[in-house]
Amino acid sequence: MSTTSAVPGGAADTAVPALVAVIGGGTMGAGIVQQFLTTGASVTLVEATTEAAEAGRGRVAAGLAASRERGKIDGGPDAYLARLATVTDAADIPAGTGLVVEAVPERPELKIAVLTAAEAAVGEETVLASNTSSLSVTELAAALKHPRRFLGTHFFNPVPASKLVEIVTAPDTDPAVTEAVRGWVGALGKTEIVVRDAPGFATSRLGVMLGLEAIRMVEEEVASPADIDTAMELGYRHPMGPLRLTDLVGLDVRLAIAEYLAAELGDRFAPPELLRRMVAEGRLGKKTGQGFHTWNKGE
Repeated sequence: MSTTSAVPGGAADTAVPALVAVIGGGTMGAGIVQQFLTTGASVTLVEATTEAAEAGRGRVAAGLAASRERGKIDGGPDAYLARLATVTDAADIPAGTGLVVEAVPERPELKIAVLTAAEAAVGEETVLASNTSSLSVTELAAALKHPRRFLGTHFFNPVPASKLVEIVTAPDTDPAVTEAVRGWVGALGKTEIVVRDAPGFATSRLGVMLGLEAIRMVEEEVASPADIDTAMELGYRHPMGPLRLTDLVGLDVRLAIAEYLAAELGDRFAPPELLRRMVAEGRLGKKTGQGFHTWNKGE
């Protein structure tokens, strides 16, 4: 199951599965694909259409090129992309795939659909994981025939630069699966934390609360977005302020998570009206070029 080199052409022996599949080629999915490619795995990217799959491949290629420019990887993108396949049906995930990571939008019905399709396509020992940042891993597991081999693997954006992966276990998750995934996270060069399934886990619960309060401060004209971010960056040594982070995550994503947490944990997570208005107006953050900050193309 394991292979140890991050050489461009692949590895003979890394601690991650030799074959990995990622369902969803958006920003997060593409980052996860890139991370596994640079650790030596061969990756299958599953998308709904050929066009979406090609767009996902393009995101991976752009990420690899950026990493090359920063001196983070050896060789050009093509050497890594040679180990990336794209398919439009989970049934085409290769036999022997050791890990499938679901990275589709935060909608329970969509995640359940792709996870059950993946489960039907792979062997019983293949580990299934969701990249959900807040949805109940226990409820997702309940839709599977073999919930023991399922857990949450919450990666952070941008995946290649982020140092953390939050592993979320459900009541039926096999401890051996948790330990295997901990090892794989370490092989990716990241640090893992293991948390019990609970609304918002550890990171989203704390991060969203801070972000929502920062939005309320803008709404109440306490301070500008730039000054609020600077306060947390310099005063509390946060690497990024809560409003810039909200832009990076996506205001629509943050709104969806806040609505879920409000339903589960109460009004303290109720989304501010300003957040709802900005999402309705299409000011979603970095991906649209405008959120609490203005983003230039290429940032």
